[in-house]
Amino acid sequence: MRTITNIKALSDFRLECLFNDGSKKIADIKPYLSAEAFKPLLDPRVFSSTLSNQGYFIEWKEYNIDLSADTLWHIAANA
Repeated sequence: MRTITNIKALSDFRLECLFNDGSKKIADIKPYLSAEAFKPLLDPRVFSSTLSNQGYFIEWKEYNIDLSADTLWHIAANA
C-alpha cells in the first residue's frame, strides 16, 4: 500500500509529496478549492498547516479535511 513519507506545502496551493516507493510528486490542490468542503484551505495559513497522519492520508484536522495518499498520488505530477 502506498503511503506518504513526507509532505510539504508549497506556494500556489501545491503539495510536495514523498511516497514510500521513493517517488516525489507535486499535487496541485487548486482545482479542489471551489468545493465547499475545501474552502477553508483558500487561507494560505490554513493550507500550509498540513499534517501527515500515519502516512495513509494528510489532514487539516481542525477543519475536518483530508486527502488520501492514493488521491494525492493520482492527482500529482512527477517532481
